Amino acid sequence: MEFKTPDWDKTNDGLIPAIIQDARTKNVLMLGYMNAEALTKTAETGKVTFFSRSKNRLWTKGEESGNFLNLVSIKNDCDQDSLLITVNPVGPTCHTGSDTCWNEANDSNFGFLSELESTIEQRRTAADGKKSYVASLFGKGINKIAQKVGEEAVETVIEAMDSNDELFLYESADLLFHYLMLLQAKGFTLKDIEAELMKRKK
Repeated sequence: MEFKTPDWDKTNDGLIPAIIQDARTKNVLMLGYMNAEALTKTAETGKVTFFSRSKNRLWTKGEESGNFLNLVSIKNDCDQDSLLITVNPVGPTCHTGSDTCWNEANDSNFGFLSELESTIEQRRTAADGKKSYVASLFGKGINKIAQKVGEEAVETVIEAMDSNDELFLYESADLLFHYLMLLQAKGFTLKDIEAELMKRKK
């Protein structure tokens, strides 16, 4: 695996920080330290290896638990004195059993779309939800939601064949919004769609 060699002369103890990030979810899993030998072993074996300051030796994550960090990529930062290492984790990363060393779930996050999913859920289940468009549409049942998705899909296709990009984006946003509602009506989320697409990856 090719990567830029860190500037080991910048360190007093021969160690540099290595940020470990899940290659799929992009969540930060942990922070460890590497010396030149640990970095070389990581690149050669494909298993992330650190220099343990407490054990004063090389330590391959998962050597005892089996929760290895399978290497995907290694990137050196602009100052060449820290590393960003992306991995495919096997099991939880933290010794406490948590997915991350910050006691967070290593779930996929789709940025604003995940926030929008949460907003739809909140409005769907709110006590005064009948005042919102979301709750009123859910109140009409899944058939009405599915019909609305169909209508928005047709409008998006029509605008796709026209030259007005602003209207195309407007209708595309409407389609995606209502599709997220339909997913929830069926008991699914974007994570379920991600999982289905990942099964098709070859």
